[in-house]
Amino acid sequence: MKNSLLNVLLIGVIATAVTACVPARKYEEANAKLRAMQAEVDAANSKARVAQAELEDSKAREAELDKRMTELQRDTTVLGNSLRQMNKQYDKINGLNNELLEKYNKLLAGHGSENRKLLSDLEALRLDLMSREDSLNALGKSVADKQAALADKEAQLAELQAELASKDKAMRDLKDRVSAALTGFEGKGLTVEQRNGRIYVSMENKLLFPSGSYAVDAKGRELIVKLAKAIENEKELNVLVEGHTDTDKVQPGGGVKDNWDLSVMRATSVVRIMQESSRMDPLRVTAAGRGEFVPVDPADKAKNRRIEIILSPDLQELYKLVRD
Repeated sequence: MKNSLLNVLLIGVIATAVTACVPARKYEEANAKLRAMQAEVDAANSKARVAQAELEDSKAREAELDKRMTELQRDTTVLGNSLRQMNKQYDKINGLNNELLEKYNKLLAGHGSENRKLLSDLEALRLDLMSREDSLNALGKSVADKQAALADKEAQLAELQAELASKDKAMRDLKDRVSAALTGFEGKGLTVEQRNGRIYVSMENKLLFPSGSYAVDAKGRELIVKLAKAIENEKELNVLVEGHTDTDKVQPGGGVKDNWDLSVMRATSVVRIMQESSRMDPLRVTAAGRGEFVPVDPADKAKNRRIEIILSPDLQELYKLVRD
């Protein structure tokens, strides 16, 4: 905000000085240079916002991967505890076997009542040994099951990470193609940003509609057609077209009831042009009106009057991986 105020003051000072000291032609040249400089500043600010959004997106993905890694570490700890318990059981069984052999040898060397007592002890030891072996077998099966489950989770995580990386790259490539297709419009009320795995194409209404109208003008039609052509071959892309208005009330007449109505009709107008000018699958396109209730800048009505086209990847395969 301070930079913007400084720019305005600087422009005012320079404009005053130029008007007082140089001819009108030089004054116009100076003004043109100032406008170019301001455009460069606006473009730099836009790129900075995009970079910040991409950084936040990367942090969110990193946090998700950290969460999955923590889950794997927890499962590994459980598996280690089970293995240690199984080793203790093995040690106990070895001790029982030794005791059993000792009593058996005594049985062979003894006779009479002593033999009967040894036989009784031997049978008790045999039954205890069988019970412990059953318990150990069950524990071994549990450990094997946990090992298999852990291996499945690791494979699932690797597949999920690969799929996320593939989707992320595809969306970055798509953003580059969309930006290239709309180069002549960026910085003039149009922005293209990638956030949270989606691409947001925001167009101020001045690029598309006359004031209070939902009929797209010739320049706006050119912009929409270029965008539609850039994404028409994306078979796994969902397209949401949102209309937004400012808080000014709709003037009576003209067939528009209120801002809800106006925002929906503007979104529908954009969708029709996209459908007419491309091979986009209508099942993947949605028109929606948000009225005045999702402003981007409460202090700037011009920015709030806009069409936002949100491009989202089809995540059905990712959902299947998570559910499985």
